[in-house]
Amino acid sequence: MQAFVYQSAPSRVVFGAGALAQLPDEVERLGARRALVLTTPEQRGLGERVAALLGDRAAGVHAEAVMHVPIEVARAARAAAARLGADCYVAVGGGSTIGLGKAIALESAQPIIAVPTTYAGSEVTPIYGLTEGRRKTTGRDARVLPRTVLYDAELTLTLPAEISAASGMNAMAHAVEALYARDANPIISLMAVESIRALAQALPAVVRRADDITARGQALYGAWLAGVCLGNVGMALHHKLCHTLGGTFNLPHAQTHAAMLPHTAHYNHRAAPQALQRVARALGGEQADDAGPLLYRLNQALGIPAALSALGMPEAGLDEAAALACANPYDNPAPVEHAPILALLGRAWRGETPA
Repeated sequence: MQAFVYQSAPSRVVFGAGALAQLPDEVERLGARRALVLTTPEQRGLGERVAALLGDRAAGVHAEAVMHVPIEVARAARAAAARLGADCYVAVGGGSTIGLGKAIALESAQPIIAVPTTYAGSEVTPIYGLTEGRRKTTGRDARVLPRTVLYDAELTLTLPAEISAASGMNAMAHAVEALYARDANPIISLMAVESIRALAQALPAVVRRADDITARGQALYGAWLAGVCLGNVGMALHHKLCHTLGGTFNLPHAQTHAAMLPHTAHYNHRAAPQALQRVARALGGEQADDAGPLLYRLNQALGIPAALSALGMPEAGLDEAAALACANPYDNPAPVEHAPILALLGRAWRGETPA
């Protein structure tokens, strides 16, 4: 008999095309009066639309979110929220925007409503990340878990196909690592397999036809399940390496996760054969050592760059990245050692298939 602990995180999910229209009711449900809308500079127009929908309950739009949540950006957002008297944060966008909302809530403990427009999955986790001095640190805190998430597939229709694909593979990485997490449990494992299956079916359809609202909805469903996995069990080597590459070398978040996933999955296929077999079967394979190559081929089919070098990673930084990942490793089924990690990074840098 397998022994395990399962504890669900308290959050409310509103799912469906057109769900954004329910935002004013959800703000009122939280008892908030001054909701600050957060987004990136590129999505300011959407932020203004959301603020207009909120009417008198909108405290303003803060369109300053950027990748990896630099500490100075977080401090500026906290100051703006205090100045505007905000008592609630509506984070509209991807992981960068939701991460900025979490950085504010970490100090204010005020509620977040997340309206994801990508497939990041961070909207249903109590995990936050901040970057300072070329180092990205992460943590868990119940205060940063969004109270409500509005999943509206219509808001993802303008997300370019190539970004949709990378964002979806980023989400899939959460599900893959959940299957071999130290604290894995049967409930989360079921969600993980379903997430991988849903994303693997939806993402090619999204790339083929960007206006396929059914495929967009299925991708959001898969991303939601992946986010639940991320929020409930620990992550392993893959996330450690991607946090290092993103925080230290400022590589694009989703594309880095996508490029690294085939290699990190393959690294663990002997140490966690049952988990990686489940990954392979969700992708149409059979054996544990099929998982990495199948993920690599899925990236190819989606048009995602395979090489870290194409994402801006300097070859001279590979040794530093390996050293940082080994210095303070996350729990991982296979030993995290410098030489094999450096070899893994080398193959990923060149865009080769998993070893």
